[in-house]
Amino acid sequence: MSGSKQRVKVIVFGIVLVVVISLSLAASVSASTSSQTFQASIADAAAQVVDPATDLFTQLYEQVSPSVVAIQVTALGQNGRVLGEATGSGFVIDTEGHIVTNNHVVDRAGLIAVEFLDGTLAEAEIVGLDPNSDLAVLDVDVPAEQLRPISFGDSSALKVGQTVLAIGSPFGQDWTLTTGIVSGLNRVISGLTDFSIGGVIQTDAAINPGNSGGPLLNLDGQVVGVNSQILSESGSNSGVGFAVPSNLVQRVAAELVADGKVDYSYLGISGTDLTLYLNQSLDLPDNTRGVIVGEVNNGSPADEAGLQDARIPSRFNNATNLSYDIIQSINGVAVEGMDDIVGYLARQTRPGDTITVTILRNGTDRLDLTMTLMARPS
Repeated sequence: MSGSKQRVKVIVFGIVLVVVISLSLAASVSASTSSQTFQASIADAAAQVVDPATDLFTQLYEQVSPSVVAIQVTALGQNGRVLGEATGSGFVIDTEGHIVTNNHVVDRAGLIAVEFLDGTLAEAEIVGLDPNSDLAVLDVDVPAEQLRPISFGDSSALKVGQTVLAIGSPFGQDWTLTTGIVSGLNRVISGLTDFSIGGVIQTDAAINPGNSGGPLLNLDGQVVGVNSQILSESGSNSGVGFAVPSNLVQRVAAELVADGKVDYSYLGISGTDLTLYLNQSLDLPDNTRGVIVGEVNNGSPADEAGLQDARIPSRFNNATNLSYDIIQSINGVAVEGMDDIVGYLARQTRPGDTITVTILRNGTDRLDLTMTLMARPS
């Protein structure tokens, strides 16, 4: 009997073992199949996902690129010989054929060729140049139905960190799209005259030679600036580019179309931004902001209104008879540096306008001076 019982036990154990192995194999196959199915589902889902930013950039490019043009400039000598060629960018602003670009792109051009995205070629004529803002307006004879005017955004609403895009022809690579952010606001860059351009936008969107005159865009596809300069030791993009703000571009373009020129208002001063060192040296509160007037030009609006030159000894310690004016606001708009003065006058005023300049005289007396602005001297 014991031998029979042992055989039964062995048989039963064998049956149980087979069942356990079978269940284990089934579970393994089931788990493997489930894992493969799950992984396949993930792969299918991933293949269907579109990066929202990439999709938006693509839509903006398709929307705006027909409004952007590539510009080829040929400089000709008196004998008709070609002296040199250059490239740039621009964009259509109306259905009459007007195109905005940079002054430095087309200045001294003998022949200006404009190419549209659809391959249309047209010769352009200069409507007006404004070296003060480094802007120009061209005109092409192209049917209105072929022109796609671009829309303008409000550059004063920009914030640092905001996404921006540039479309242009860097190194002759037409209709190139680059992206970045607004890296800084209210910068000042050199114009093509003795006067600076204020309120300029700084961006890290890649800008290179050939991008000049092309649009800097917000995520609504609106122009917020005209790409104009780069700061670079190599002559190519180093992540520091500058664009003339759209609010100034609109003003300049409108006046160039209407009159062929732009008149800017003139205050007639030079000045220095307040710093912590100057605040402490002049015994001002550390949070005092403004511009110390360094020099007032004779016969200027500032001179006529009684703004005074600074007479501050080189050493402030134990200095006596200090005399200085600090500009703190214009028409109620706070001024923290010369950048603010230059930008405000260019965007918001015209020759003949009357403005109220609030100053702090000798650190104690707050005065409002009324000034009637003149046109910039040529």
